[in-house]
Amino acid sequence: MERSRNRRSGRDDVPVFKNRTEAGEVLARSLEAYAERGDTVVLGLPRGGVPVALEVAKALRAPLDVFIVRKLGVPGREELAMGAIASGGVRVVNADVVNGLGIDEVMLDVVARREERELERRERLYIGDRPPVRLEDKTAIVVDDGLATGASMRAAVHGVKEHAPASVMVAVPTAAPEACAAIARIVDDIVCLQTPEPFYGVGAWYEDFAQTTDEDVARLLDEAARLEGAA
Repeated sequence: MERSRNRRSGRDDVPVFKNRTEAGEVLARSLEAYAERGDTVVLGLPRGGVPVALEVAKALRAPLDVFIVRKLGVPGREELAMGAIASGGVRVVNADVVNGLGIDEVMLDVVARREERELERRERLYIGDRPPVRLEDKTAIVVDDGLATGASMRAAVHGVKEHAPASVMVAVPTAAPEACAAIARIVDDIVCLQTPEPFYGVGAWYEDFAQTTDEDVARLLDEAARLEGAA
């Protein structure tokens, strides 16, 4: 079931969310049905999705883990996703971009190999020797700070499904309408808090959209582990 709320139809001078922390707090209110169920796991997409996911995990009293995805940016136009890769060898290709720009398999492979190295680096940094949170027979809530093309989220969803969860849902504070609709077709449930038109980009709907660092991700995961241990 797709749930979204158009909070504004165009850009104005007041951003919707102060920062990712506030976005996560607001997003969590739409996920109260998953609170304290015992079968819920929250997965943040590094790096920007992790501070959002932490607030969701705290509100739901659910464990937090990361699921690592890397966008495959078009060379020279890296902000434009021609696909994405995820942990476990998952690769998703944005056929519209690839075909529209005449991108060949060689270029796609070159970019994918580079991003695979970065994905592996992040796995070592964020996860290390820590066993991942078990997803089998769980409800996996995949959280990011927003959806633009949805390529990274599609790769994440396909990767998460490899771990045999009972269900997969996606939750984001803001999304392009077409991206929200596309992801809704491959998950059991989705919450897109707002789907503004025109969309402009994820960062347009945050007052503070500063880059989340590797150190930030490690700190937030440590905080989540401490909270879970205390609970």
